[in-house]
Amino acid sequence: MSTERGLAAPSDRASSDPGGGAPPTVAAQGEPAARRRTAAGSVSALIRTLRPHQWIKNLFVATPLVFSRHLVDVEYVLRTGLAVLAFCALSGAVYAFNDVRDAAADRLHPTKRYRPIAAGELSEGAAIAWAALLAGGALAGCLVIHWKLAAFAAAYLVQNVAYTLWLKQIAFVDVATIASGFLLRVLAGAAATGVYASRWLLLCTALLAMFLGFGKRAHELAWAERTGRATSTRAALASYRLPVLRLALFALAAVTLATFGAYTLDAHTAAFFGTNRLIYSTPFVALGIARFLGLALWWPKDESPTEAMLKDKWFLLALGAAAATMLYVIYGG
Repeated sequence: MSTERGLAAPSDRASSDPGGGAPPTVAAQGEPAARRRTAAGSVSALIRTLRPHQWIKNLFVATPLVFSRHLVDVEYVLRTGLAVLAFCALSGAVYAFNDVRDAAADRLHPTKRYRPIAAGELSEGAAIAWAALLAGGALAGCLVIHWKLAAFAAAYLVQNVAYTLWLKQIAFVDVATIASGFLLRVLAGAAATGVYASRWLLLCTALLAMFLGFGKRAHELAWAERTGRATSTRAALASYRLPVLRLALFALAAVTLATFGAYTLDAHTAAFFGTNRLIYSTPFVALGIARFLGLALWWPKDESPTEAMLKDKWFLLALGAAAATMLYVIYGG
């Protein structure tokens, strides 16, 4: 629609001009410019719909590479990098599909209403077409690397489609589904390189994912109660209770930190890395968990805490310090 208006504008002005309007050459010159502006806007809308700022979650695909001490092996890094890119394409496809399904509800939300599909900047048909293209290309690429990687990638895609269509409407099942998505990322990373994903790694991943998921739900429920829209933006919120979510968050924060600490002190971990100094990263992990709790419960903003944490300097400092400590102990110690 915007392209048609842009192309029609020069001729409309010409017909209303008493002097006959602009010469045909001027109108012809304006036509490609209008098309370029429209194309640029569509590309921008598509990129925002794919949410590249959320692709950081796909770094979980690389955790088996890091904790198997293969980060300096070029072949392992290349295979993992391709797997991460494939999951970025898959998650982008899922976001596009989700935004098409949720367009009506998103228009009622203070920040989601600015999403390109809800705002009318990107058509639903174009979003679905790009989602199919990205998903198909990602699965084909995974199959080239290893069939197990393709299997985990396909499971991730099917699970997320089911989440968008049904599972996100069921309280607690929605967060469990999100957690399983993180587990599939880790298993996919292990399959891409043929390394072993330890039970400790999978357990820590599941606990952390549930912690983040319940934090997001607590934030959404608090906003919904403030605005009186308890079910208009997410059906599952009607079955959640904020005191229960707060209790779950505190419990998961403690269990996640304790589990990670136990992993760093485990005899097998110490033997594999040749040191037990991985425990030195625990205080930074604790700071990151505490900061996320604050963003979800005590300093809430309109945007999701999982998005706010990626802009929060204190969370990013804690994350950077934890990552640097782990890498030094594993590779430089």
